[in-house]
Amino acid sequence: MVNRGSPPILMGMKIRILLLAGGQSGEHEVSLNSAKSILSNLPEDRFEVTPVVITKQGKWLSLPESQQALTAGQAESGGEMLLAAASVAGEHNVVFPVLHGPMGEDGTVQGFLTLAGIPFVGSGVLGSAVCMDKIMTKQALASAGIPQVPWAAVSRSEWKKNPEPVLQTAAALGYPVFVKPANMGSSVGISKARHADELHQALTLAFHYDRRVILEAMTPEKPREVEVGILGNDDPRASVVGELSFDSDFYDYETKYTDGLAQMHIPARIPEEVQREIQEHALKAFKALDCAGLARVDFFYLPESGKLYLNELNTMPGFTRTSMYPKLWEASGLGYSELVTRLVELALEER
Repeated sequence: MVNRGSPPILMGMKIRILLLAGGQSGEHEVSLNSAKSILSNLPEDRFEVTPVVITKQGKWLSLPESQQALTAGQAESGGEMLLAAASVAGEHNVVFPVLHGPMGEDGTVQGFLTLAGIPFVGSGVLGSAVCMDKIMTKQALASAGIPQVPWAAVSRSEWKKNPEPVLQTAAALGYPVFVKPANMGSSVGISKARHADELHQALTLAFHYDRRVILEAMTPEKPREVEVGILGNDDPRASVVGELSFDSDFYDYETKYTDGLAQMHIPARIPEEVQREIQEHALKAFKALDCAGLARVDFFYLPESGKLYLNELNTMPGFTRTSMYPKLWEASGLGYSELVTRLVELALEER
């Protein structure tokens, strides 16, 4: 059992939180928006919050620079490197790494904080790394007996050396197939390939973001995209289930982050027994992948056949007041400020 910190929050002390945002991934701006929402909603009588923004080059900005970056919505340059970062982090009781995607949500920052002995919000190195990598996630979920759509993994070197087996694999899955970078979030680099020519284009895009790519079969009927929030450590609980609806071909980056292109329905418009099944699968996956603190678990639900497929787990989902994860917990009776407070408490638990 690893002690990630004693729980001074339970003794009425004011907690010093380092709020990390930005980062080197394609979700840099999303992270800054999440941080601004958290910063404006933490109870000032219980928390002393220091926002620190990481630039796209991996440097840590000073407090004045970080505040400027949050206002501007991006951080391009400046800052200090790792040794200074360790000193800054060590001055706080807990770190809230509201970082999305590679170099933030993938176990890298979690490993650094673990080495430094600093408690932090969210999953540890193992859970973060496995959930960030779609291939490893699918392998772990398969071992746990959790249903998924048919899929296959492809490496850049395999594709360059001999594309024919990859083309055969895609054909066996059946066109259209979805092509996704193994380590990327927010639908970045994802394409839908309807035939072999489009597969070439889709792989070129996906390999721009990662050397490993996943091919996913399309479901036999149009799925409904449903999501559930998980909160807790060793005894987690699930929120109500929410649903996303949209008119675009699939839930790509533009649909996700353009106002008005996607709508949330909370609770989801599904039978009660399906909601319970989603919650059970999500909790099982959360434990199987050694997650902690929080996760948003996404599913495909096929209403005609009644089938359910787990799509992915996000260990640090979007955290603006209008993001799905806090909205799910608000509908479950836990407001935004209370949710953030609970996450800090979970970070300070002995695990």
